Amino acid sequence: MRKIITFLMTALIIFSINCNTKALSKNSEEPNYDLTMKQDLLILMMAYPEYVDNITRDSNNNVYLVVKSAKKILYDDKKTKSFEEKLNNPDLQDMLEQIYPLEPVTKLMDKNFDPGRSRVYGLTETVYGASRQQIEKNLTMVHTGYGSFQFNKNNKASEALNNSFKELRGMTNENKKIAAFLAHCSGTYNYRIIAGTGRLSPHAFGTAIDLASDRRDYWKWASREQGEKRLLSYSKEVVEVFEKNNFVWGGKWGHFDILHFEYRPEIILKARYFGKNQESDKLWYNGVPVEQENVKNFIEKIENALK
Repeated sequence: MRKIITFLMTALIIFSINCNTKALSKNSEEPNYDLTMKQDLLILMMAYPEYVDNITRDSNNNVYLVVKSAKKILYDDKKTKSFEEKLNNPDLQDMLEQIYPLEPVTKLMDKNFDPGRSRVYGLTETVYGASRQQIEKNLTMVHTGYGSFQFNKNNKASEALNNSFKELRGMTNENKKIAAFLAHCSGTYNYRIIAGTGRLSPHAFGTAIDLASDRRDYWKWASREQGEKRLLSYSKEVVEVFEKNNFVWGGKWGHFDILHFEYRPEIILKARYFGKNQESDKLWYNGVPVEQENVKNFIEKIENALK
């Protein structure tokens, strides 16, 4: 009897340890976890230089992004999550987990491959506004040549939209087909909830634009076969120009949203600098423009916080 009790107690302890490990160690035991965390934090500082102030780690080894309001945003909550949970309640690690493909695509993405579709609202609200009133104070009018639209001026978002259309207008002189994807734009700012969710749309922050619409553009409107045909016919020039200006394209989501472009500098910068596997003999920040003084300062802050 004593042996049976001892066996059962040992089994219970092992089971408890396994459960806790699964619940608390979402990624911390994965290879290159620390490297990826440092890269993610650097990208966030580069993407939002006027809003991110520092990095800190608490006594429980939780790492936070510190924004200039002194608010702390958790990097990794260490919870194992489903795809839907990463959409509904992502941490910063979840948001940057999937690498956005900068190269042209020749087919629809896998169903649950949606880089940029997860958004940490604590960060979004810090940068673009935490209420409708605050957001609307940050809006400015962008004259695209295909209509005038409200867009958020914070973090150079409206500047990026203006630059995108300026370049595309120049390209239409040689390629008239480009204009068909730009006119008539379906809109930018619209303070609304994403249908079927409790989450605010990026349009509610004035950081997204829907271009000329087609009935095959959206995963809820069309079959995957229809969406893929639309995808393959879409202007590569339009996509490349928007991506160059730090917009992600909903055509590169498994839950495709082909008319949708969203200003997400952190997603584009991670793809640009850390989209490929890091060579083991290189510094963790290899590839970023370290000659820029602010980037050098960001690296030092991360190194100091995560010693």
